[in-house]
Amino acid sequence: MGIDTSTIELDRSGNRPPRALVDPFARAITYLRVSVTDRCDFRCVYCMSENMAFLPKAELLSLEELDRLCSAFIAKGVTKLRLTGGEPLVRRGIMTLVSSLSRHLGTGALKELTLTTNASQLSKYASELKSYGVERINVSLDTLDPDKFRAITRWGDLGKVLAGIDAAQAAGLNVKINAVALKGVNEDETPQLIEWAHGRGMDLTLIEVMPLGDVGEGRLEQYLPLSMVRAKLSERFTLDEIDYRTGGPARYFKVKETGGRLGFITPLTHNFCETCNRVRITCTGTLYMCLGHEDAADLRSPLRASEANDLLYAAIDEAITRKPKGHDFVIDRRHKRPALNRHMSVTGG
Repeated sequence: MGIDTSTIELDRSGNRPPRALVDPFARAITYLRVSVTDRCDFRCVYCMSENMAFLPKAELLSLEELDRLCSAFIAKGVTKLRLTGGEPLVRRGIMTLVSSLSRHLGTGALKELTLTTNASQLSKYASELKSYGVERINVSLDTLDPDKFRAITRWGDLGKVLAGIDAAQAAGLNVKINAVALKGVNEDETPQLIEWAHGRGMDLTLIEVMPLGDVGEGRLEQYLPLSMVRAKLSERFTLDEIDYRTGGPARYFKVKETGGRLGFITPLTHNFCETCNRVRITCTGTLYMCLGHEDAADLRSPLRASEANDLLYAAIDEAITRKPKGHDFVIDRRHKRPALNRHMSVTGG
C-alpha cells in the first residue's frame, strides 16, 4: 500500500515558506540523515553488541510519519537526504518510503536521495532504488577476507554482500565503499581494499572507529588513528589532496597509482566540525543536532500533536539553536569506556 500524502503536503496555505535552517554558527543545515530502523541483520563489533535489545516496533515512526518528517526538513532547506539504520533495507515496506520521498527529487527541492547499507539486501532492491531516483549509495565493507568479515560482522556473509554490490553497479548505481579502520584486524588490508575498490570504479573512504555505545569490545583495542594509516599508505601510494566534497565530513585524496579517490573521516585525530551542515533523526523521531553530544529534541510529539506542521517547524527551529560548534569525541583511556552510551545503530550511521 502506498503512502497517502494528502495530509502531509508542504505549505498549501499560501503563507510564507518555513524558515531555513541556520545554526548559531551561521552554518546552513542542508543535509539530513534519517535512521528508519535500529535493527540490522549484522552485529558489527564496533557498532553493536552481539545480543542487542532493539526497540519495540510500536515505538518506531510509521513510514507515513517518516515521510512527513523528512518533507518538513526539505521544506526548511534540506537538499540532501540519506536513509540509514541499523540496516535501512531490512525495514518492512522501505521501498514505499523511498518511492514517496522521490517526489521531492521531481520538484527539485531535494537534490539527492541516498542511503548507507551493508549491501546484504541490495540484490533484491538495487534496481528499484535506481528507478526512484537514487543515484549513489554507500556500502559498509571493512574486509575482503571471508573469515575476517564473519568475525567483524558476527553474522554476515561476504558473498551476499559482494553480490549486492554487483547488482548495484549493474543497476547503474554509483557505489562508494566505507571501511572502518580496526587495529590488528584490517589495517594490513587497506592497500588491497583501495586497489579492489578503485579497480571497480568505486571511491573508498576510511573511517576511524567512533566511541559510541558499549559493544563488548575494548575501544583502545579497536582504535587505529588514520594519521598512521595515511602515513603508511604514503609509502606505497602517491596521495594528492583534492578539492572534492560529497556533503559529508570526508577529506579526499587522489591515488595516483589507481586513479581513484580515497577519503578519510577522522572524528578523533582531526575534528571536522567547522563545516558541519547535517543533523540526524532516529527511527523514533529524536533529533540529534550533533553525533557527539547527548543533547536531542523530541520531534515525535509535535509531529503527532497536529496534522499541521506549525508545532513541528517550531520544535525543529528551537533544536537547531542548540546545535554545538563541535563534538567531544574522545577515547576514555583511563576507564576504557565509550564517549557516549548511545549505540551508533540508534542514531543512524
